[in-house]
Amino acid sequence: MASLVQPAGPVGFDSITRQIERRLLRRGFQFNVMVVGQSGLGKTTLINTLFASHLVDTSGRKDPQSEFARTPEIKVVSHVIEENGVRLKMNIIDTPGYGDQVNNEKCWDPIVKYIKDQHSQYLRKELTAQRDRYLSDTRVHCVLFFIQPTGHGLRPIDITVLKKLTETANVVPVIAKSDSMTIPEREAFKKVLQKEFAYHNLHLYPNDAYEDYDEEDRQLNKEIKSIIPFAVVGSEKTVVVNGKEVRGRKNRWGLINVEDETHCEFSHLRNFLISTRLQDLIETTSHIHYESFRSKQLLALKENSSSAAQQGNAQAAAAAAANRAASK
Repeated sequence: MASLVQPAGPVGFDSITRQIERRLLRRGFQFNVMVVGQSGLGKTTLINTLFASHLVDTSGRKDPQSEFARTPEIKVVSHVIEENGVRLKMNIIDTPGYGDQVNNEKCWDPIVKYIKDQHSQYLRKELTAQRDRYLSDTRVHCVLFFIQPTGHGLRPIDITVLKKLTETANVVPVIAKSDSMTIPEREAFKKVLQKEFAYHNLHLYPNDAYEDYDEEDRQLNKEIKSIIPFAVVGSEKTVVVNGKEVRGRKNRWGLINVEDETHCEFSHLRNFLISTRLQDLIETTSHIHYESFRSKQLLALKENSSSAAQQGNAQAAAAAAANRAASK
């Protein structure tokens, strides 16, 4: 084991963090987020609210006269967002509302297949003899899972989809349109959901099984787990509160300020996803979910190669035996 040495004078390698920062700022960062949930829960609206930009057009109706539309297939929208010199390249993956049909058997398959396909594409790029210096990353770093604000817990189909998704990606659950519930109803609903998450052993993000977390990370995770699922409200419209414009909604009962923690937990979700855990979401996707997929694929490839080699050897031996028998 190498011993720790303190230089007697200035050397200069303590500037390496600034060197890395300059290089990363020049290249920019990639973040891919997927939204999953039943139609009409405000998935695209929440994404636009999170990044304070109109990034995705909703497929829902905007007035009573327009036709009702659903997202028919998985749709990917790409943007580059810049804030204080930091460029964030984003892929927003909008998925068809699952559970909308009469027969919902295997309705989650296209979503899970998309996540695995991105792992597969990345693996093929890695194994290419002459690969790019920087591989384009389309792997799904975060899945926002939208839960209906019913107050009655998860549906059987929700549990099935969550089990499938948590095996392949970082899943963060949110209670959609939480302003449709009173505060006591919301808190009671959250407790029911937390019990169901634990009962069904759903490995939601953040997961302390990841070994890279230090004590500070684990404490933060503990605080976050007490809040999950986040009860959120999304809105791209601005309303005036005490002479200040904020994003929110106005209805006959009053005004919803999405930034106000007493109204909803949108600010907790935004700080969690973007301000404190964005890089961790990227790293756990690479080091946990993708690595698990990669190892399974390479092991399967090795087993197939061994089987093919054994079969080839057996065929060669049989052919040699046949040749010897024919020459006698």
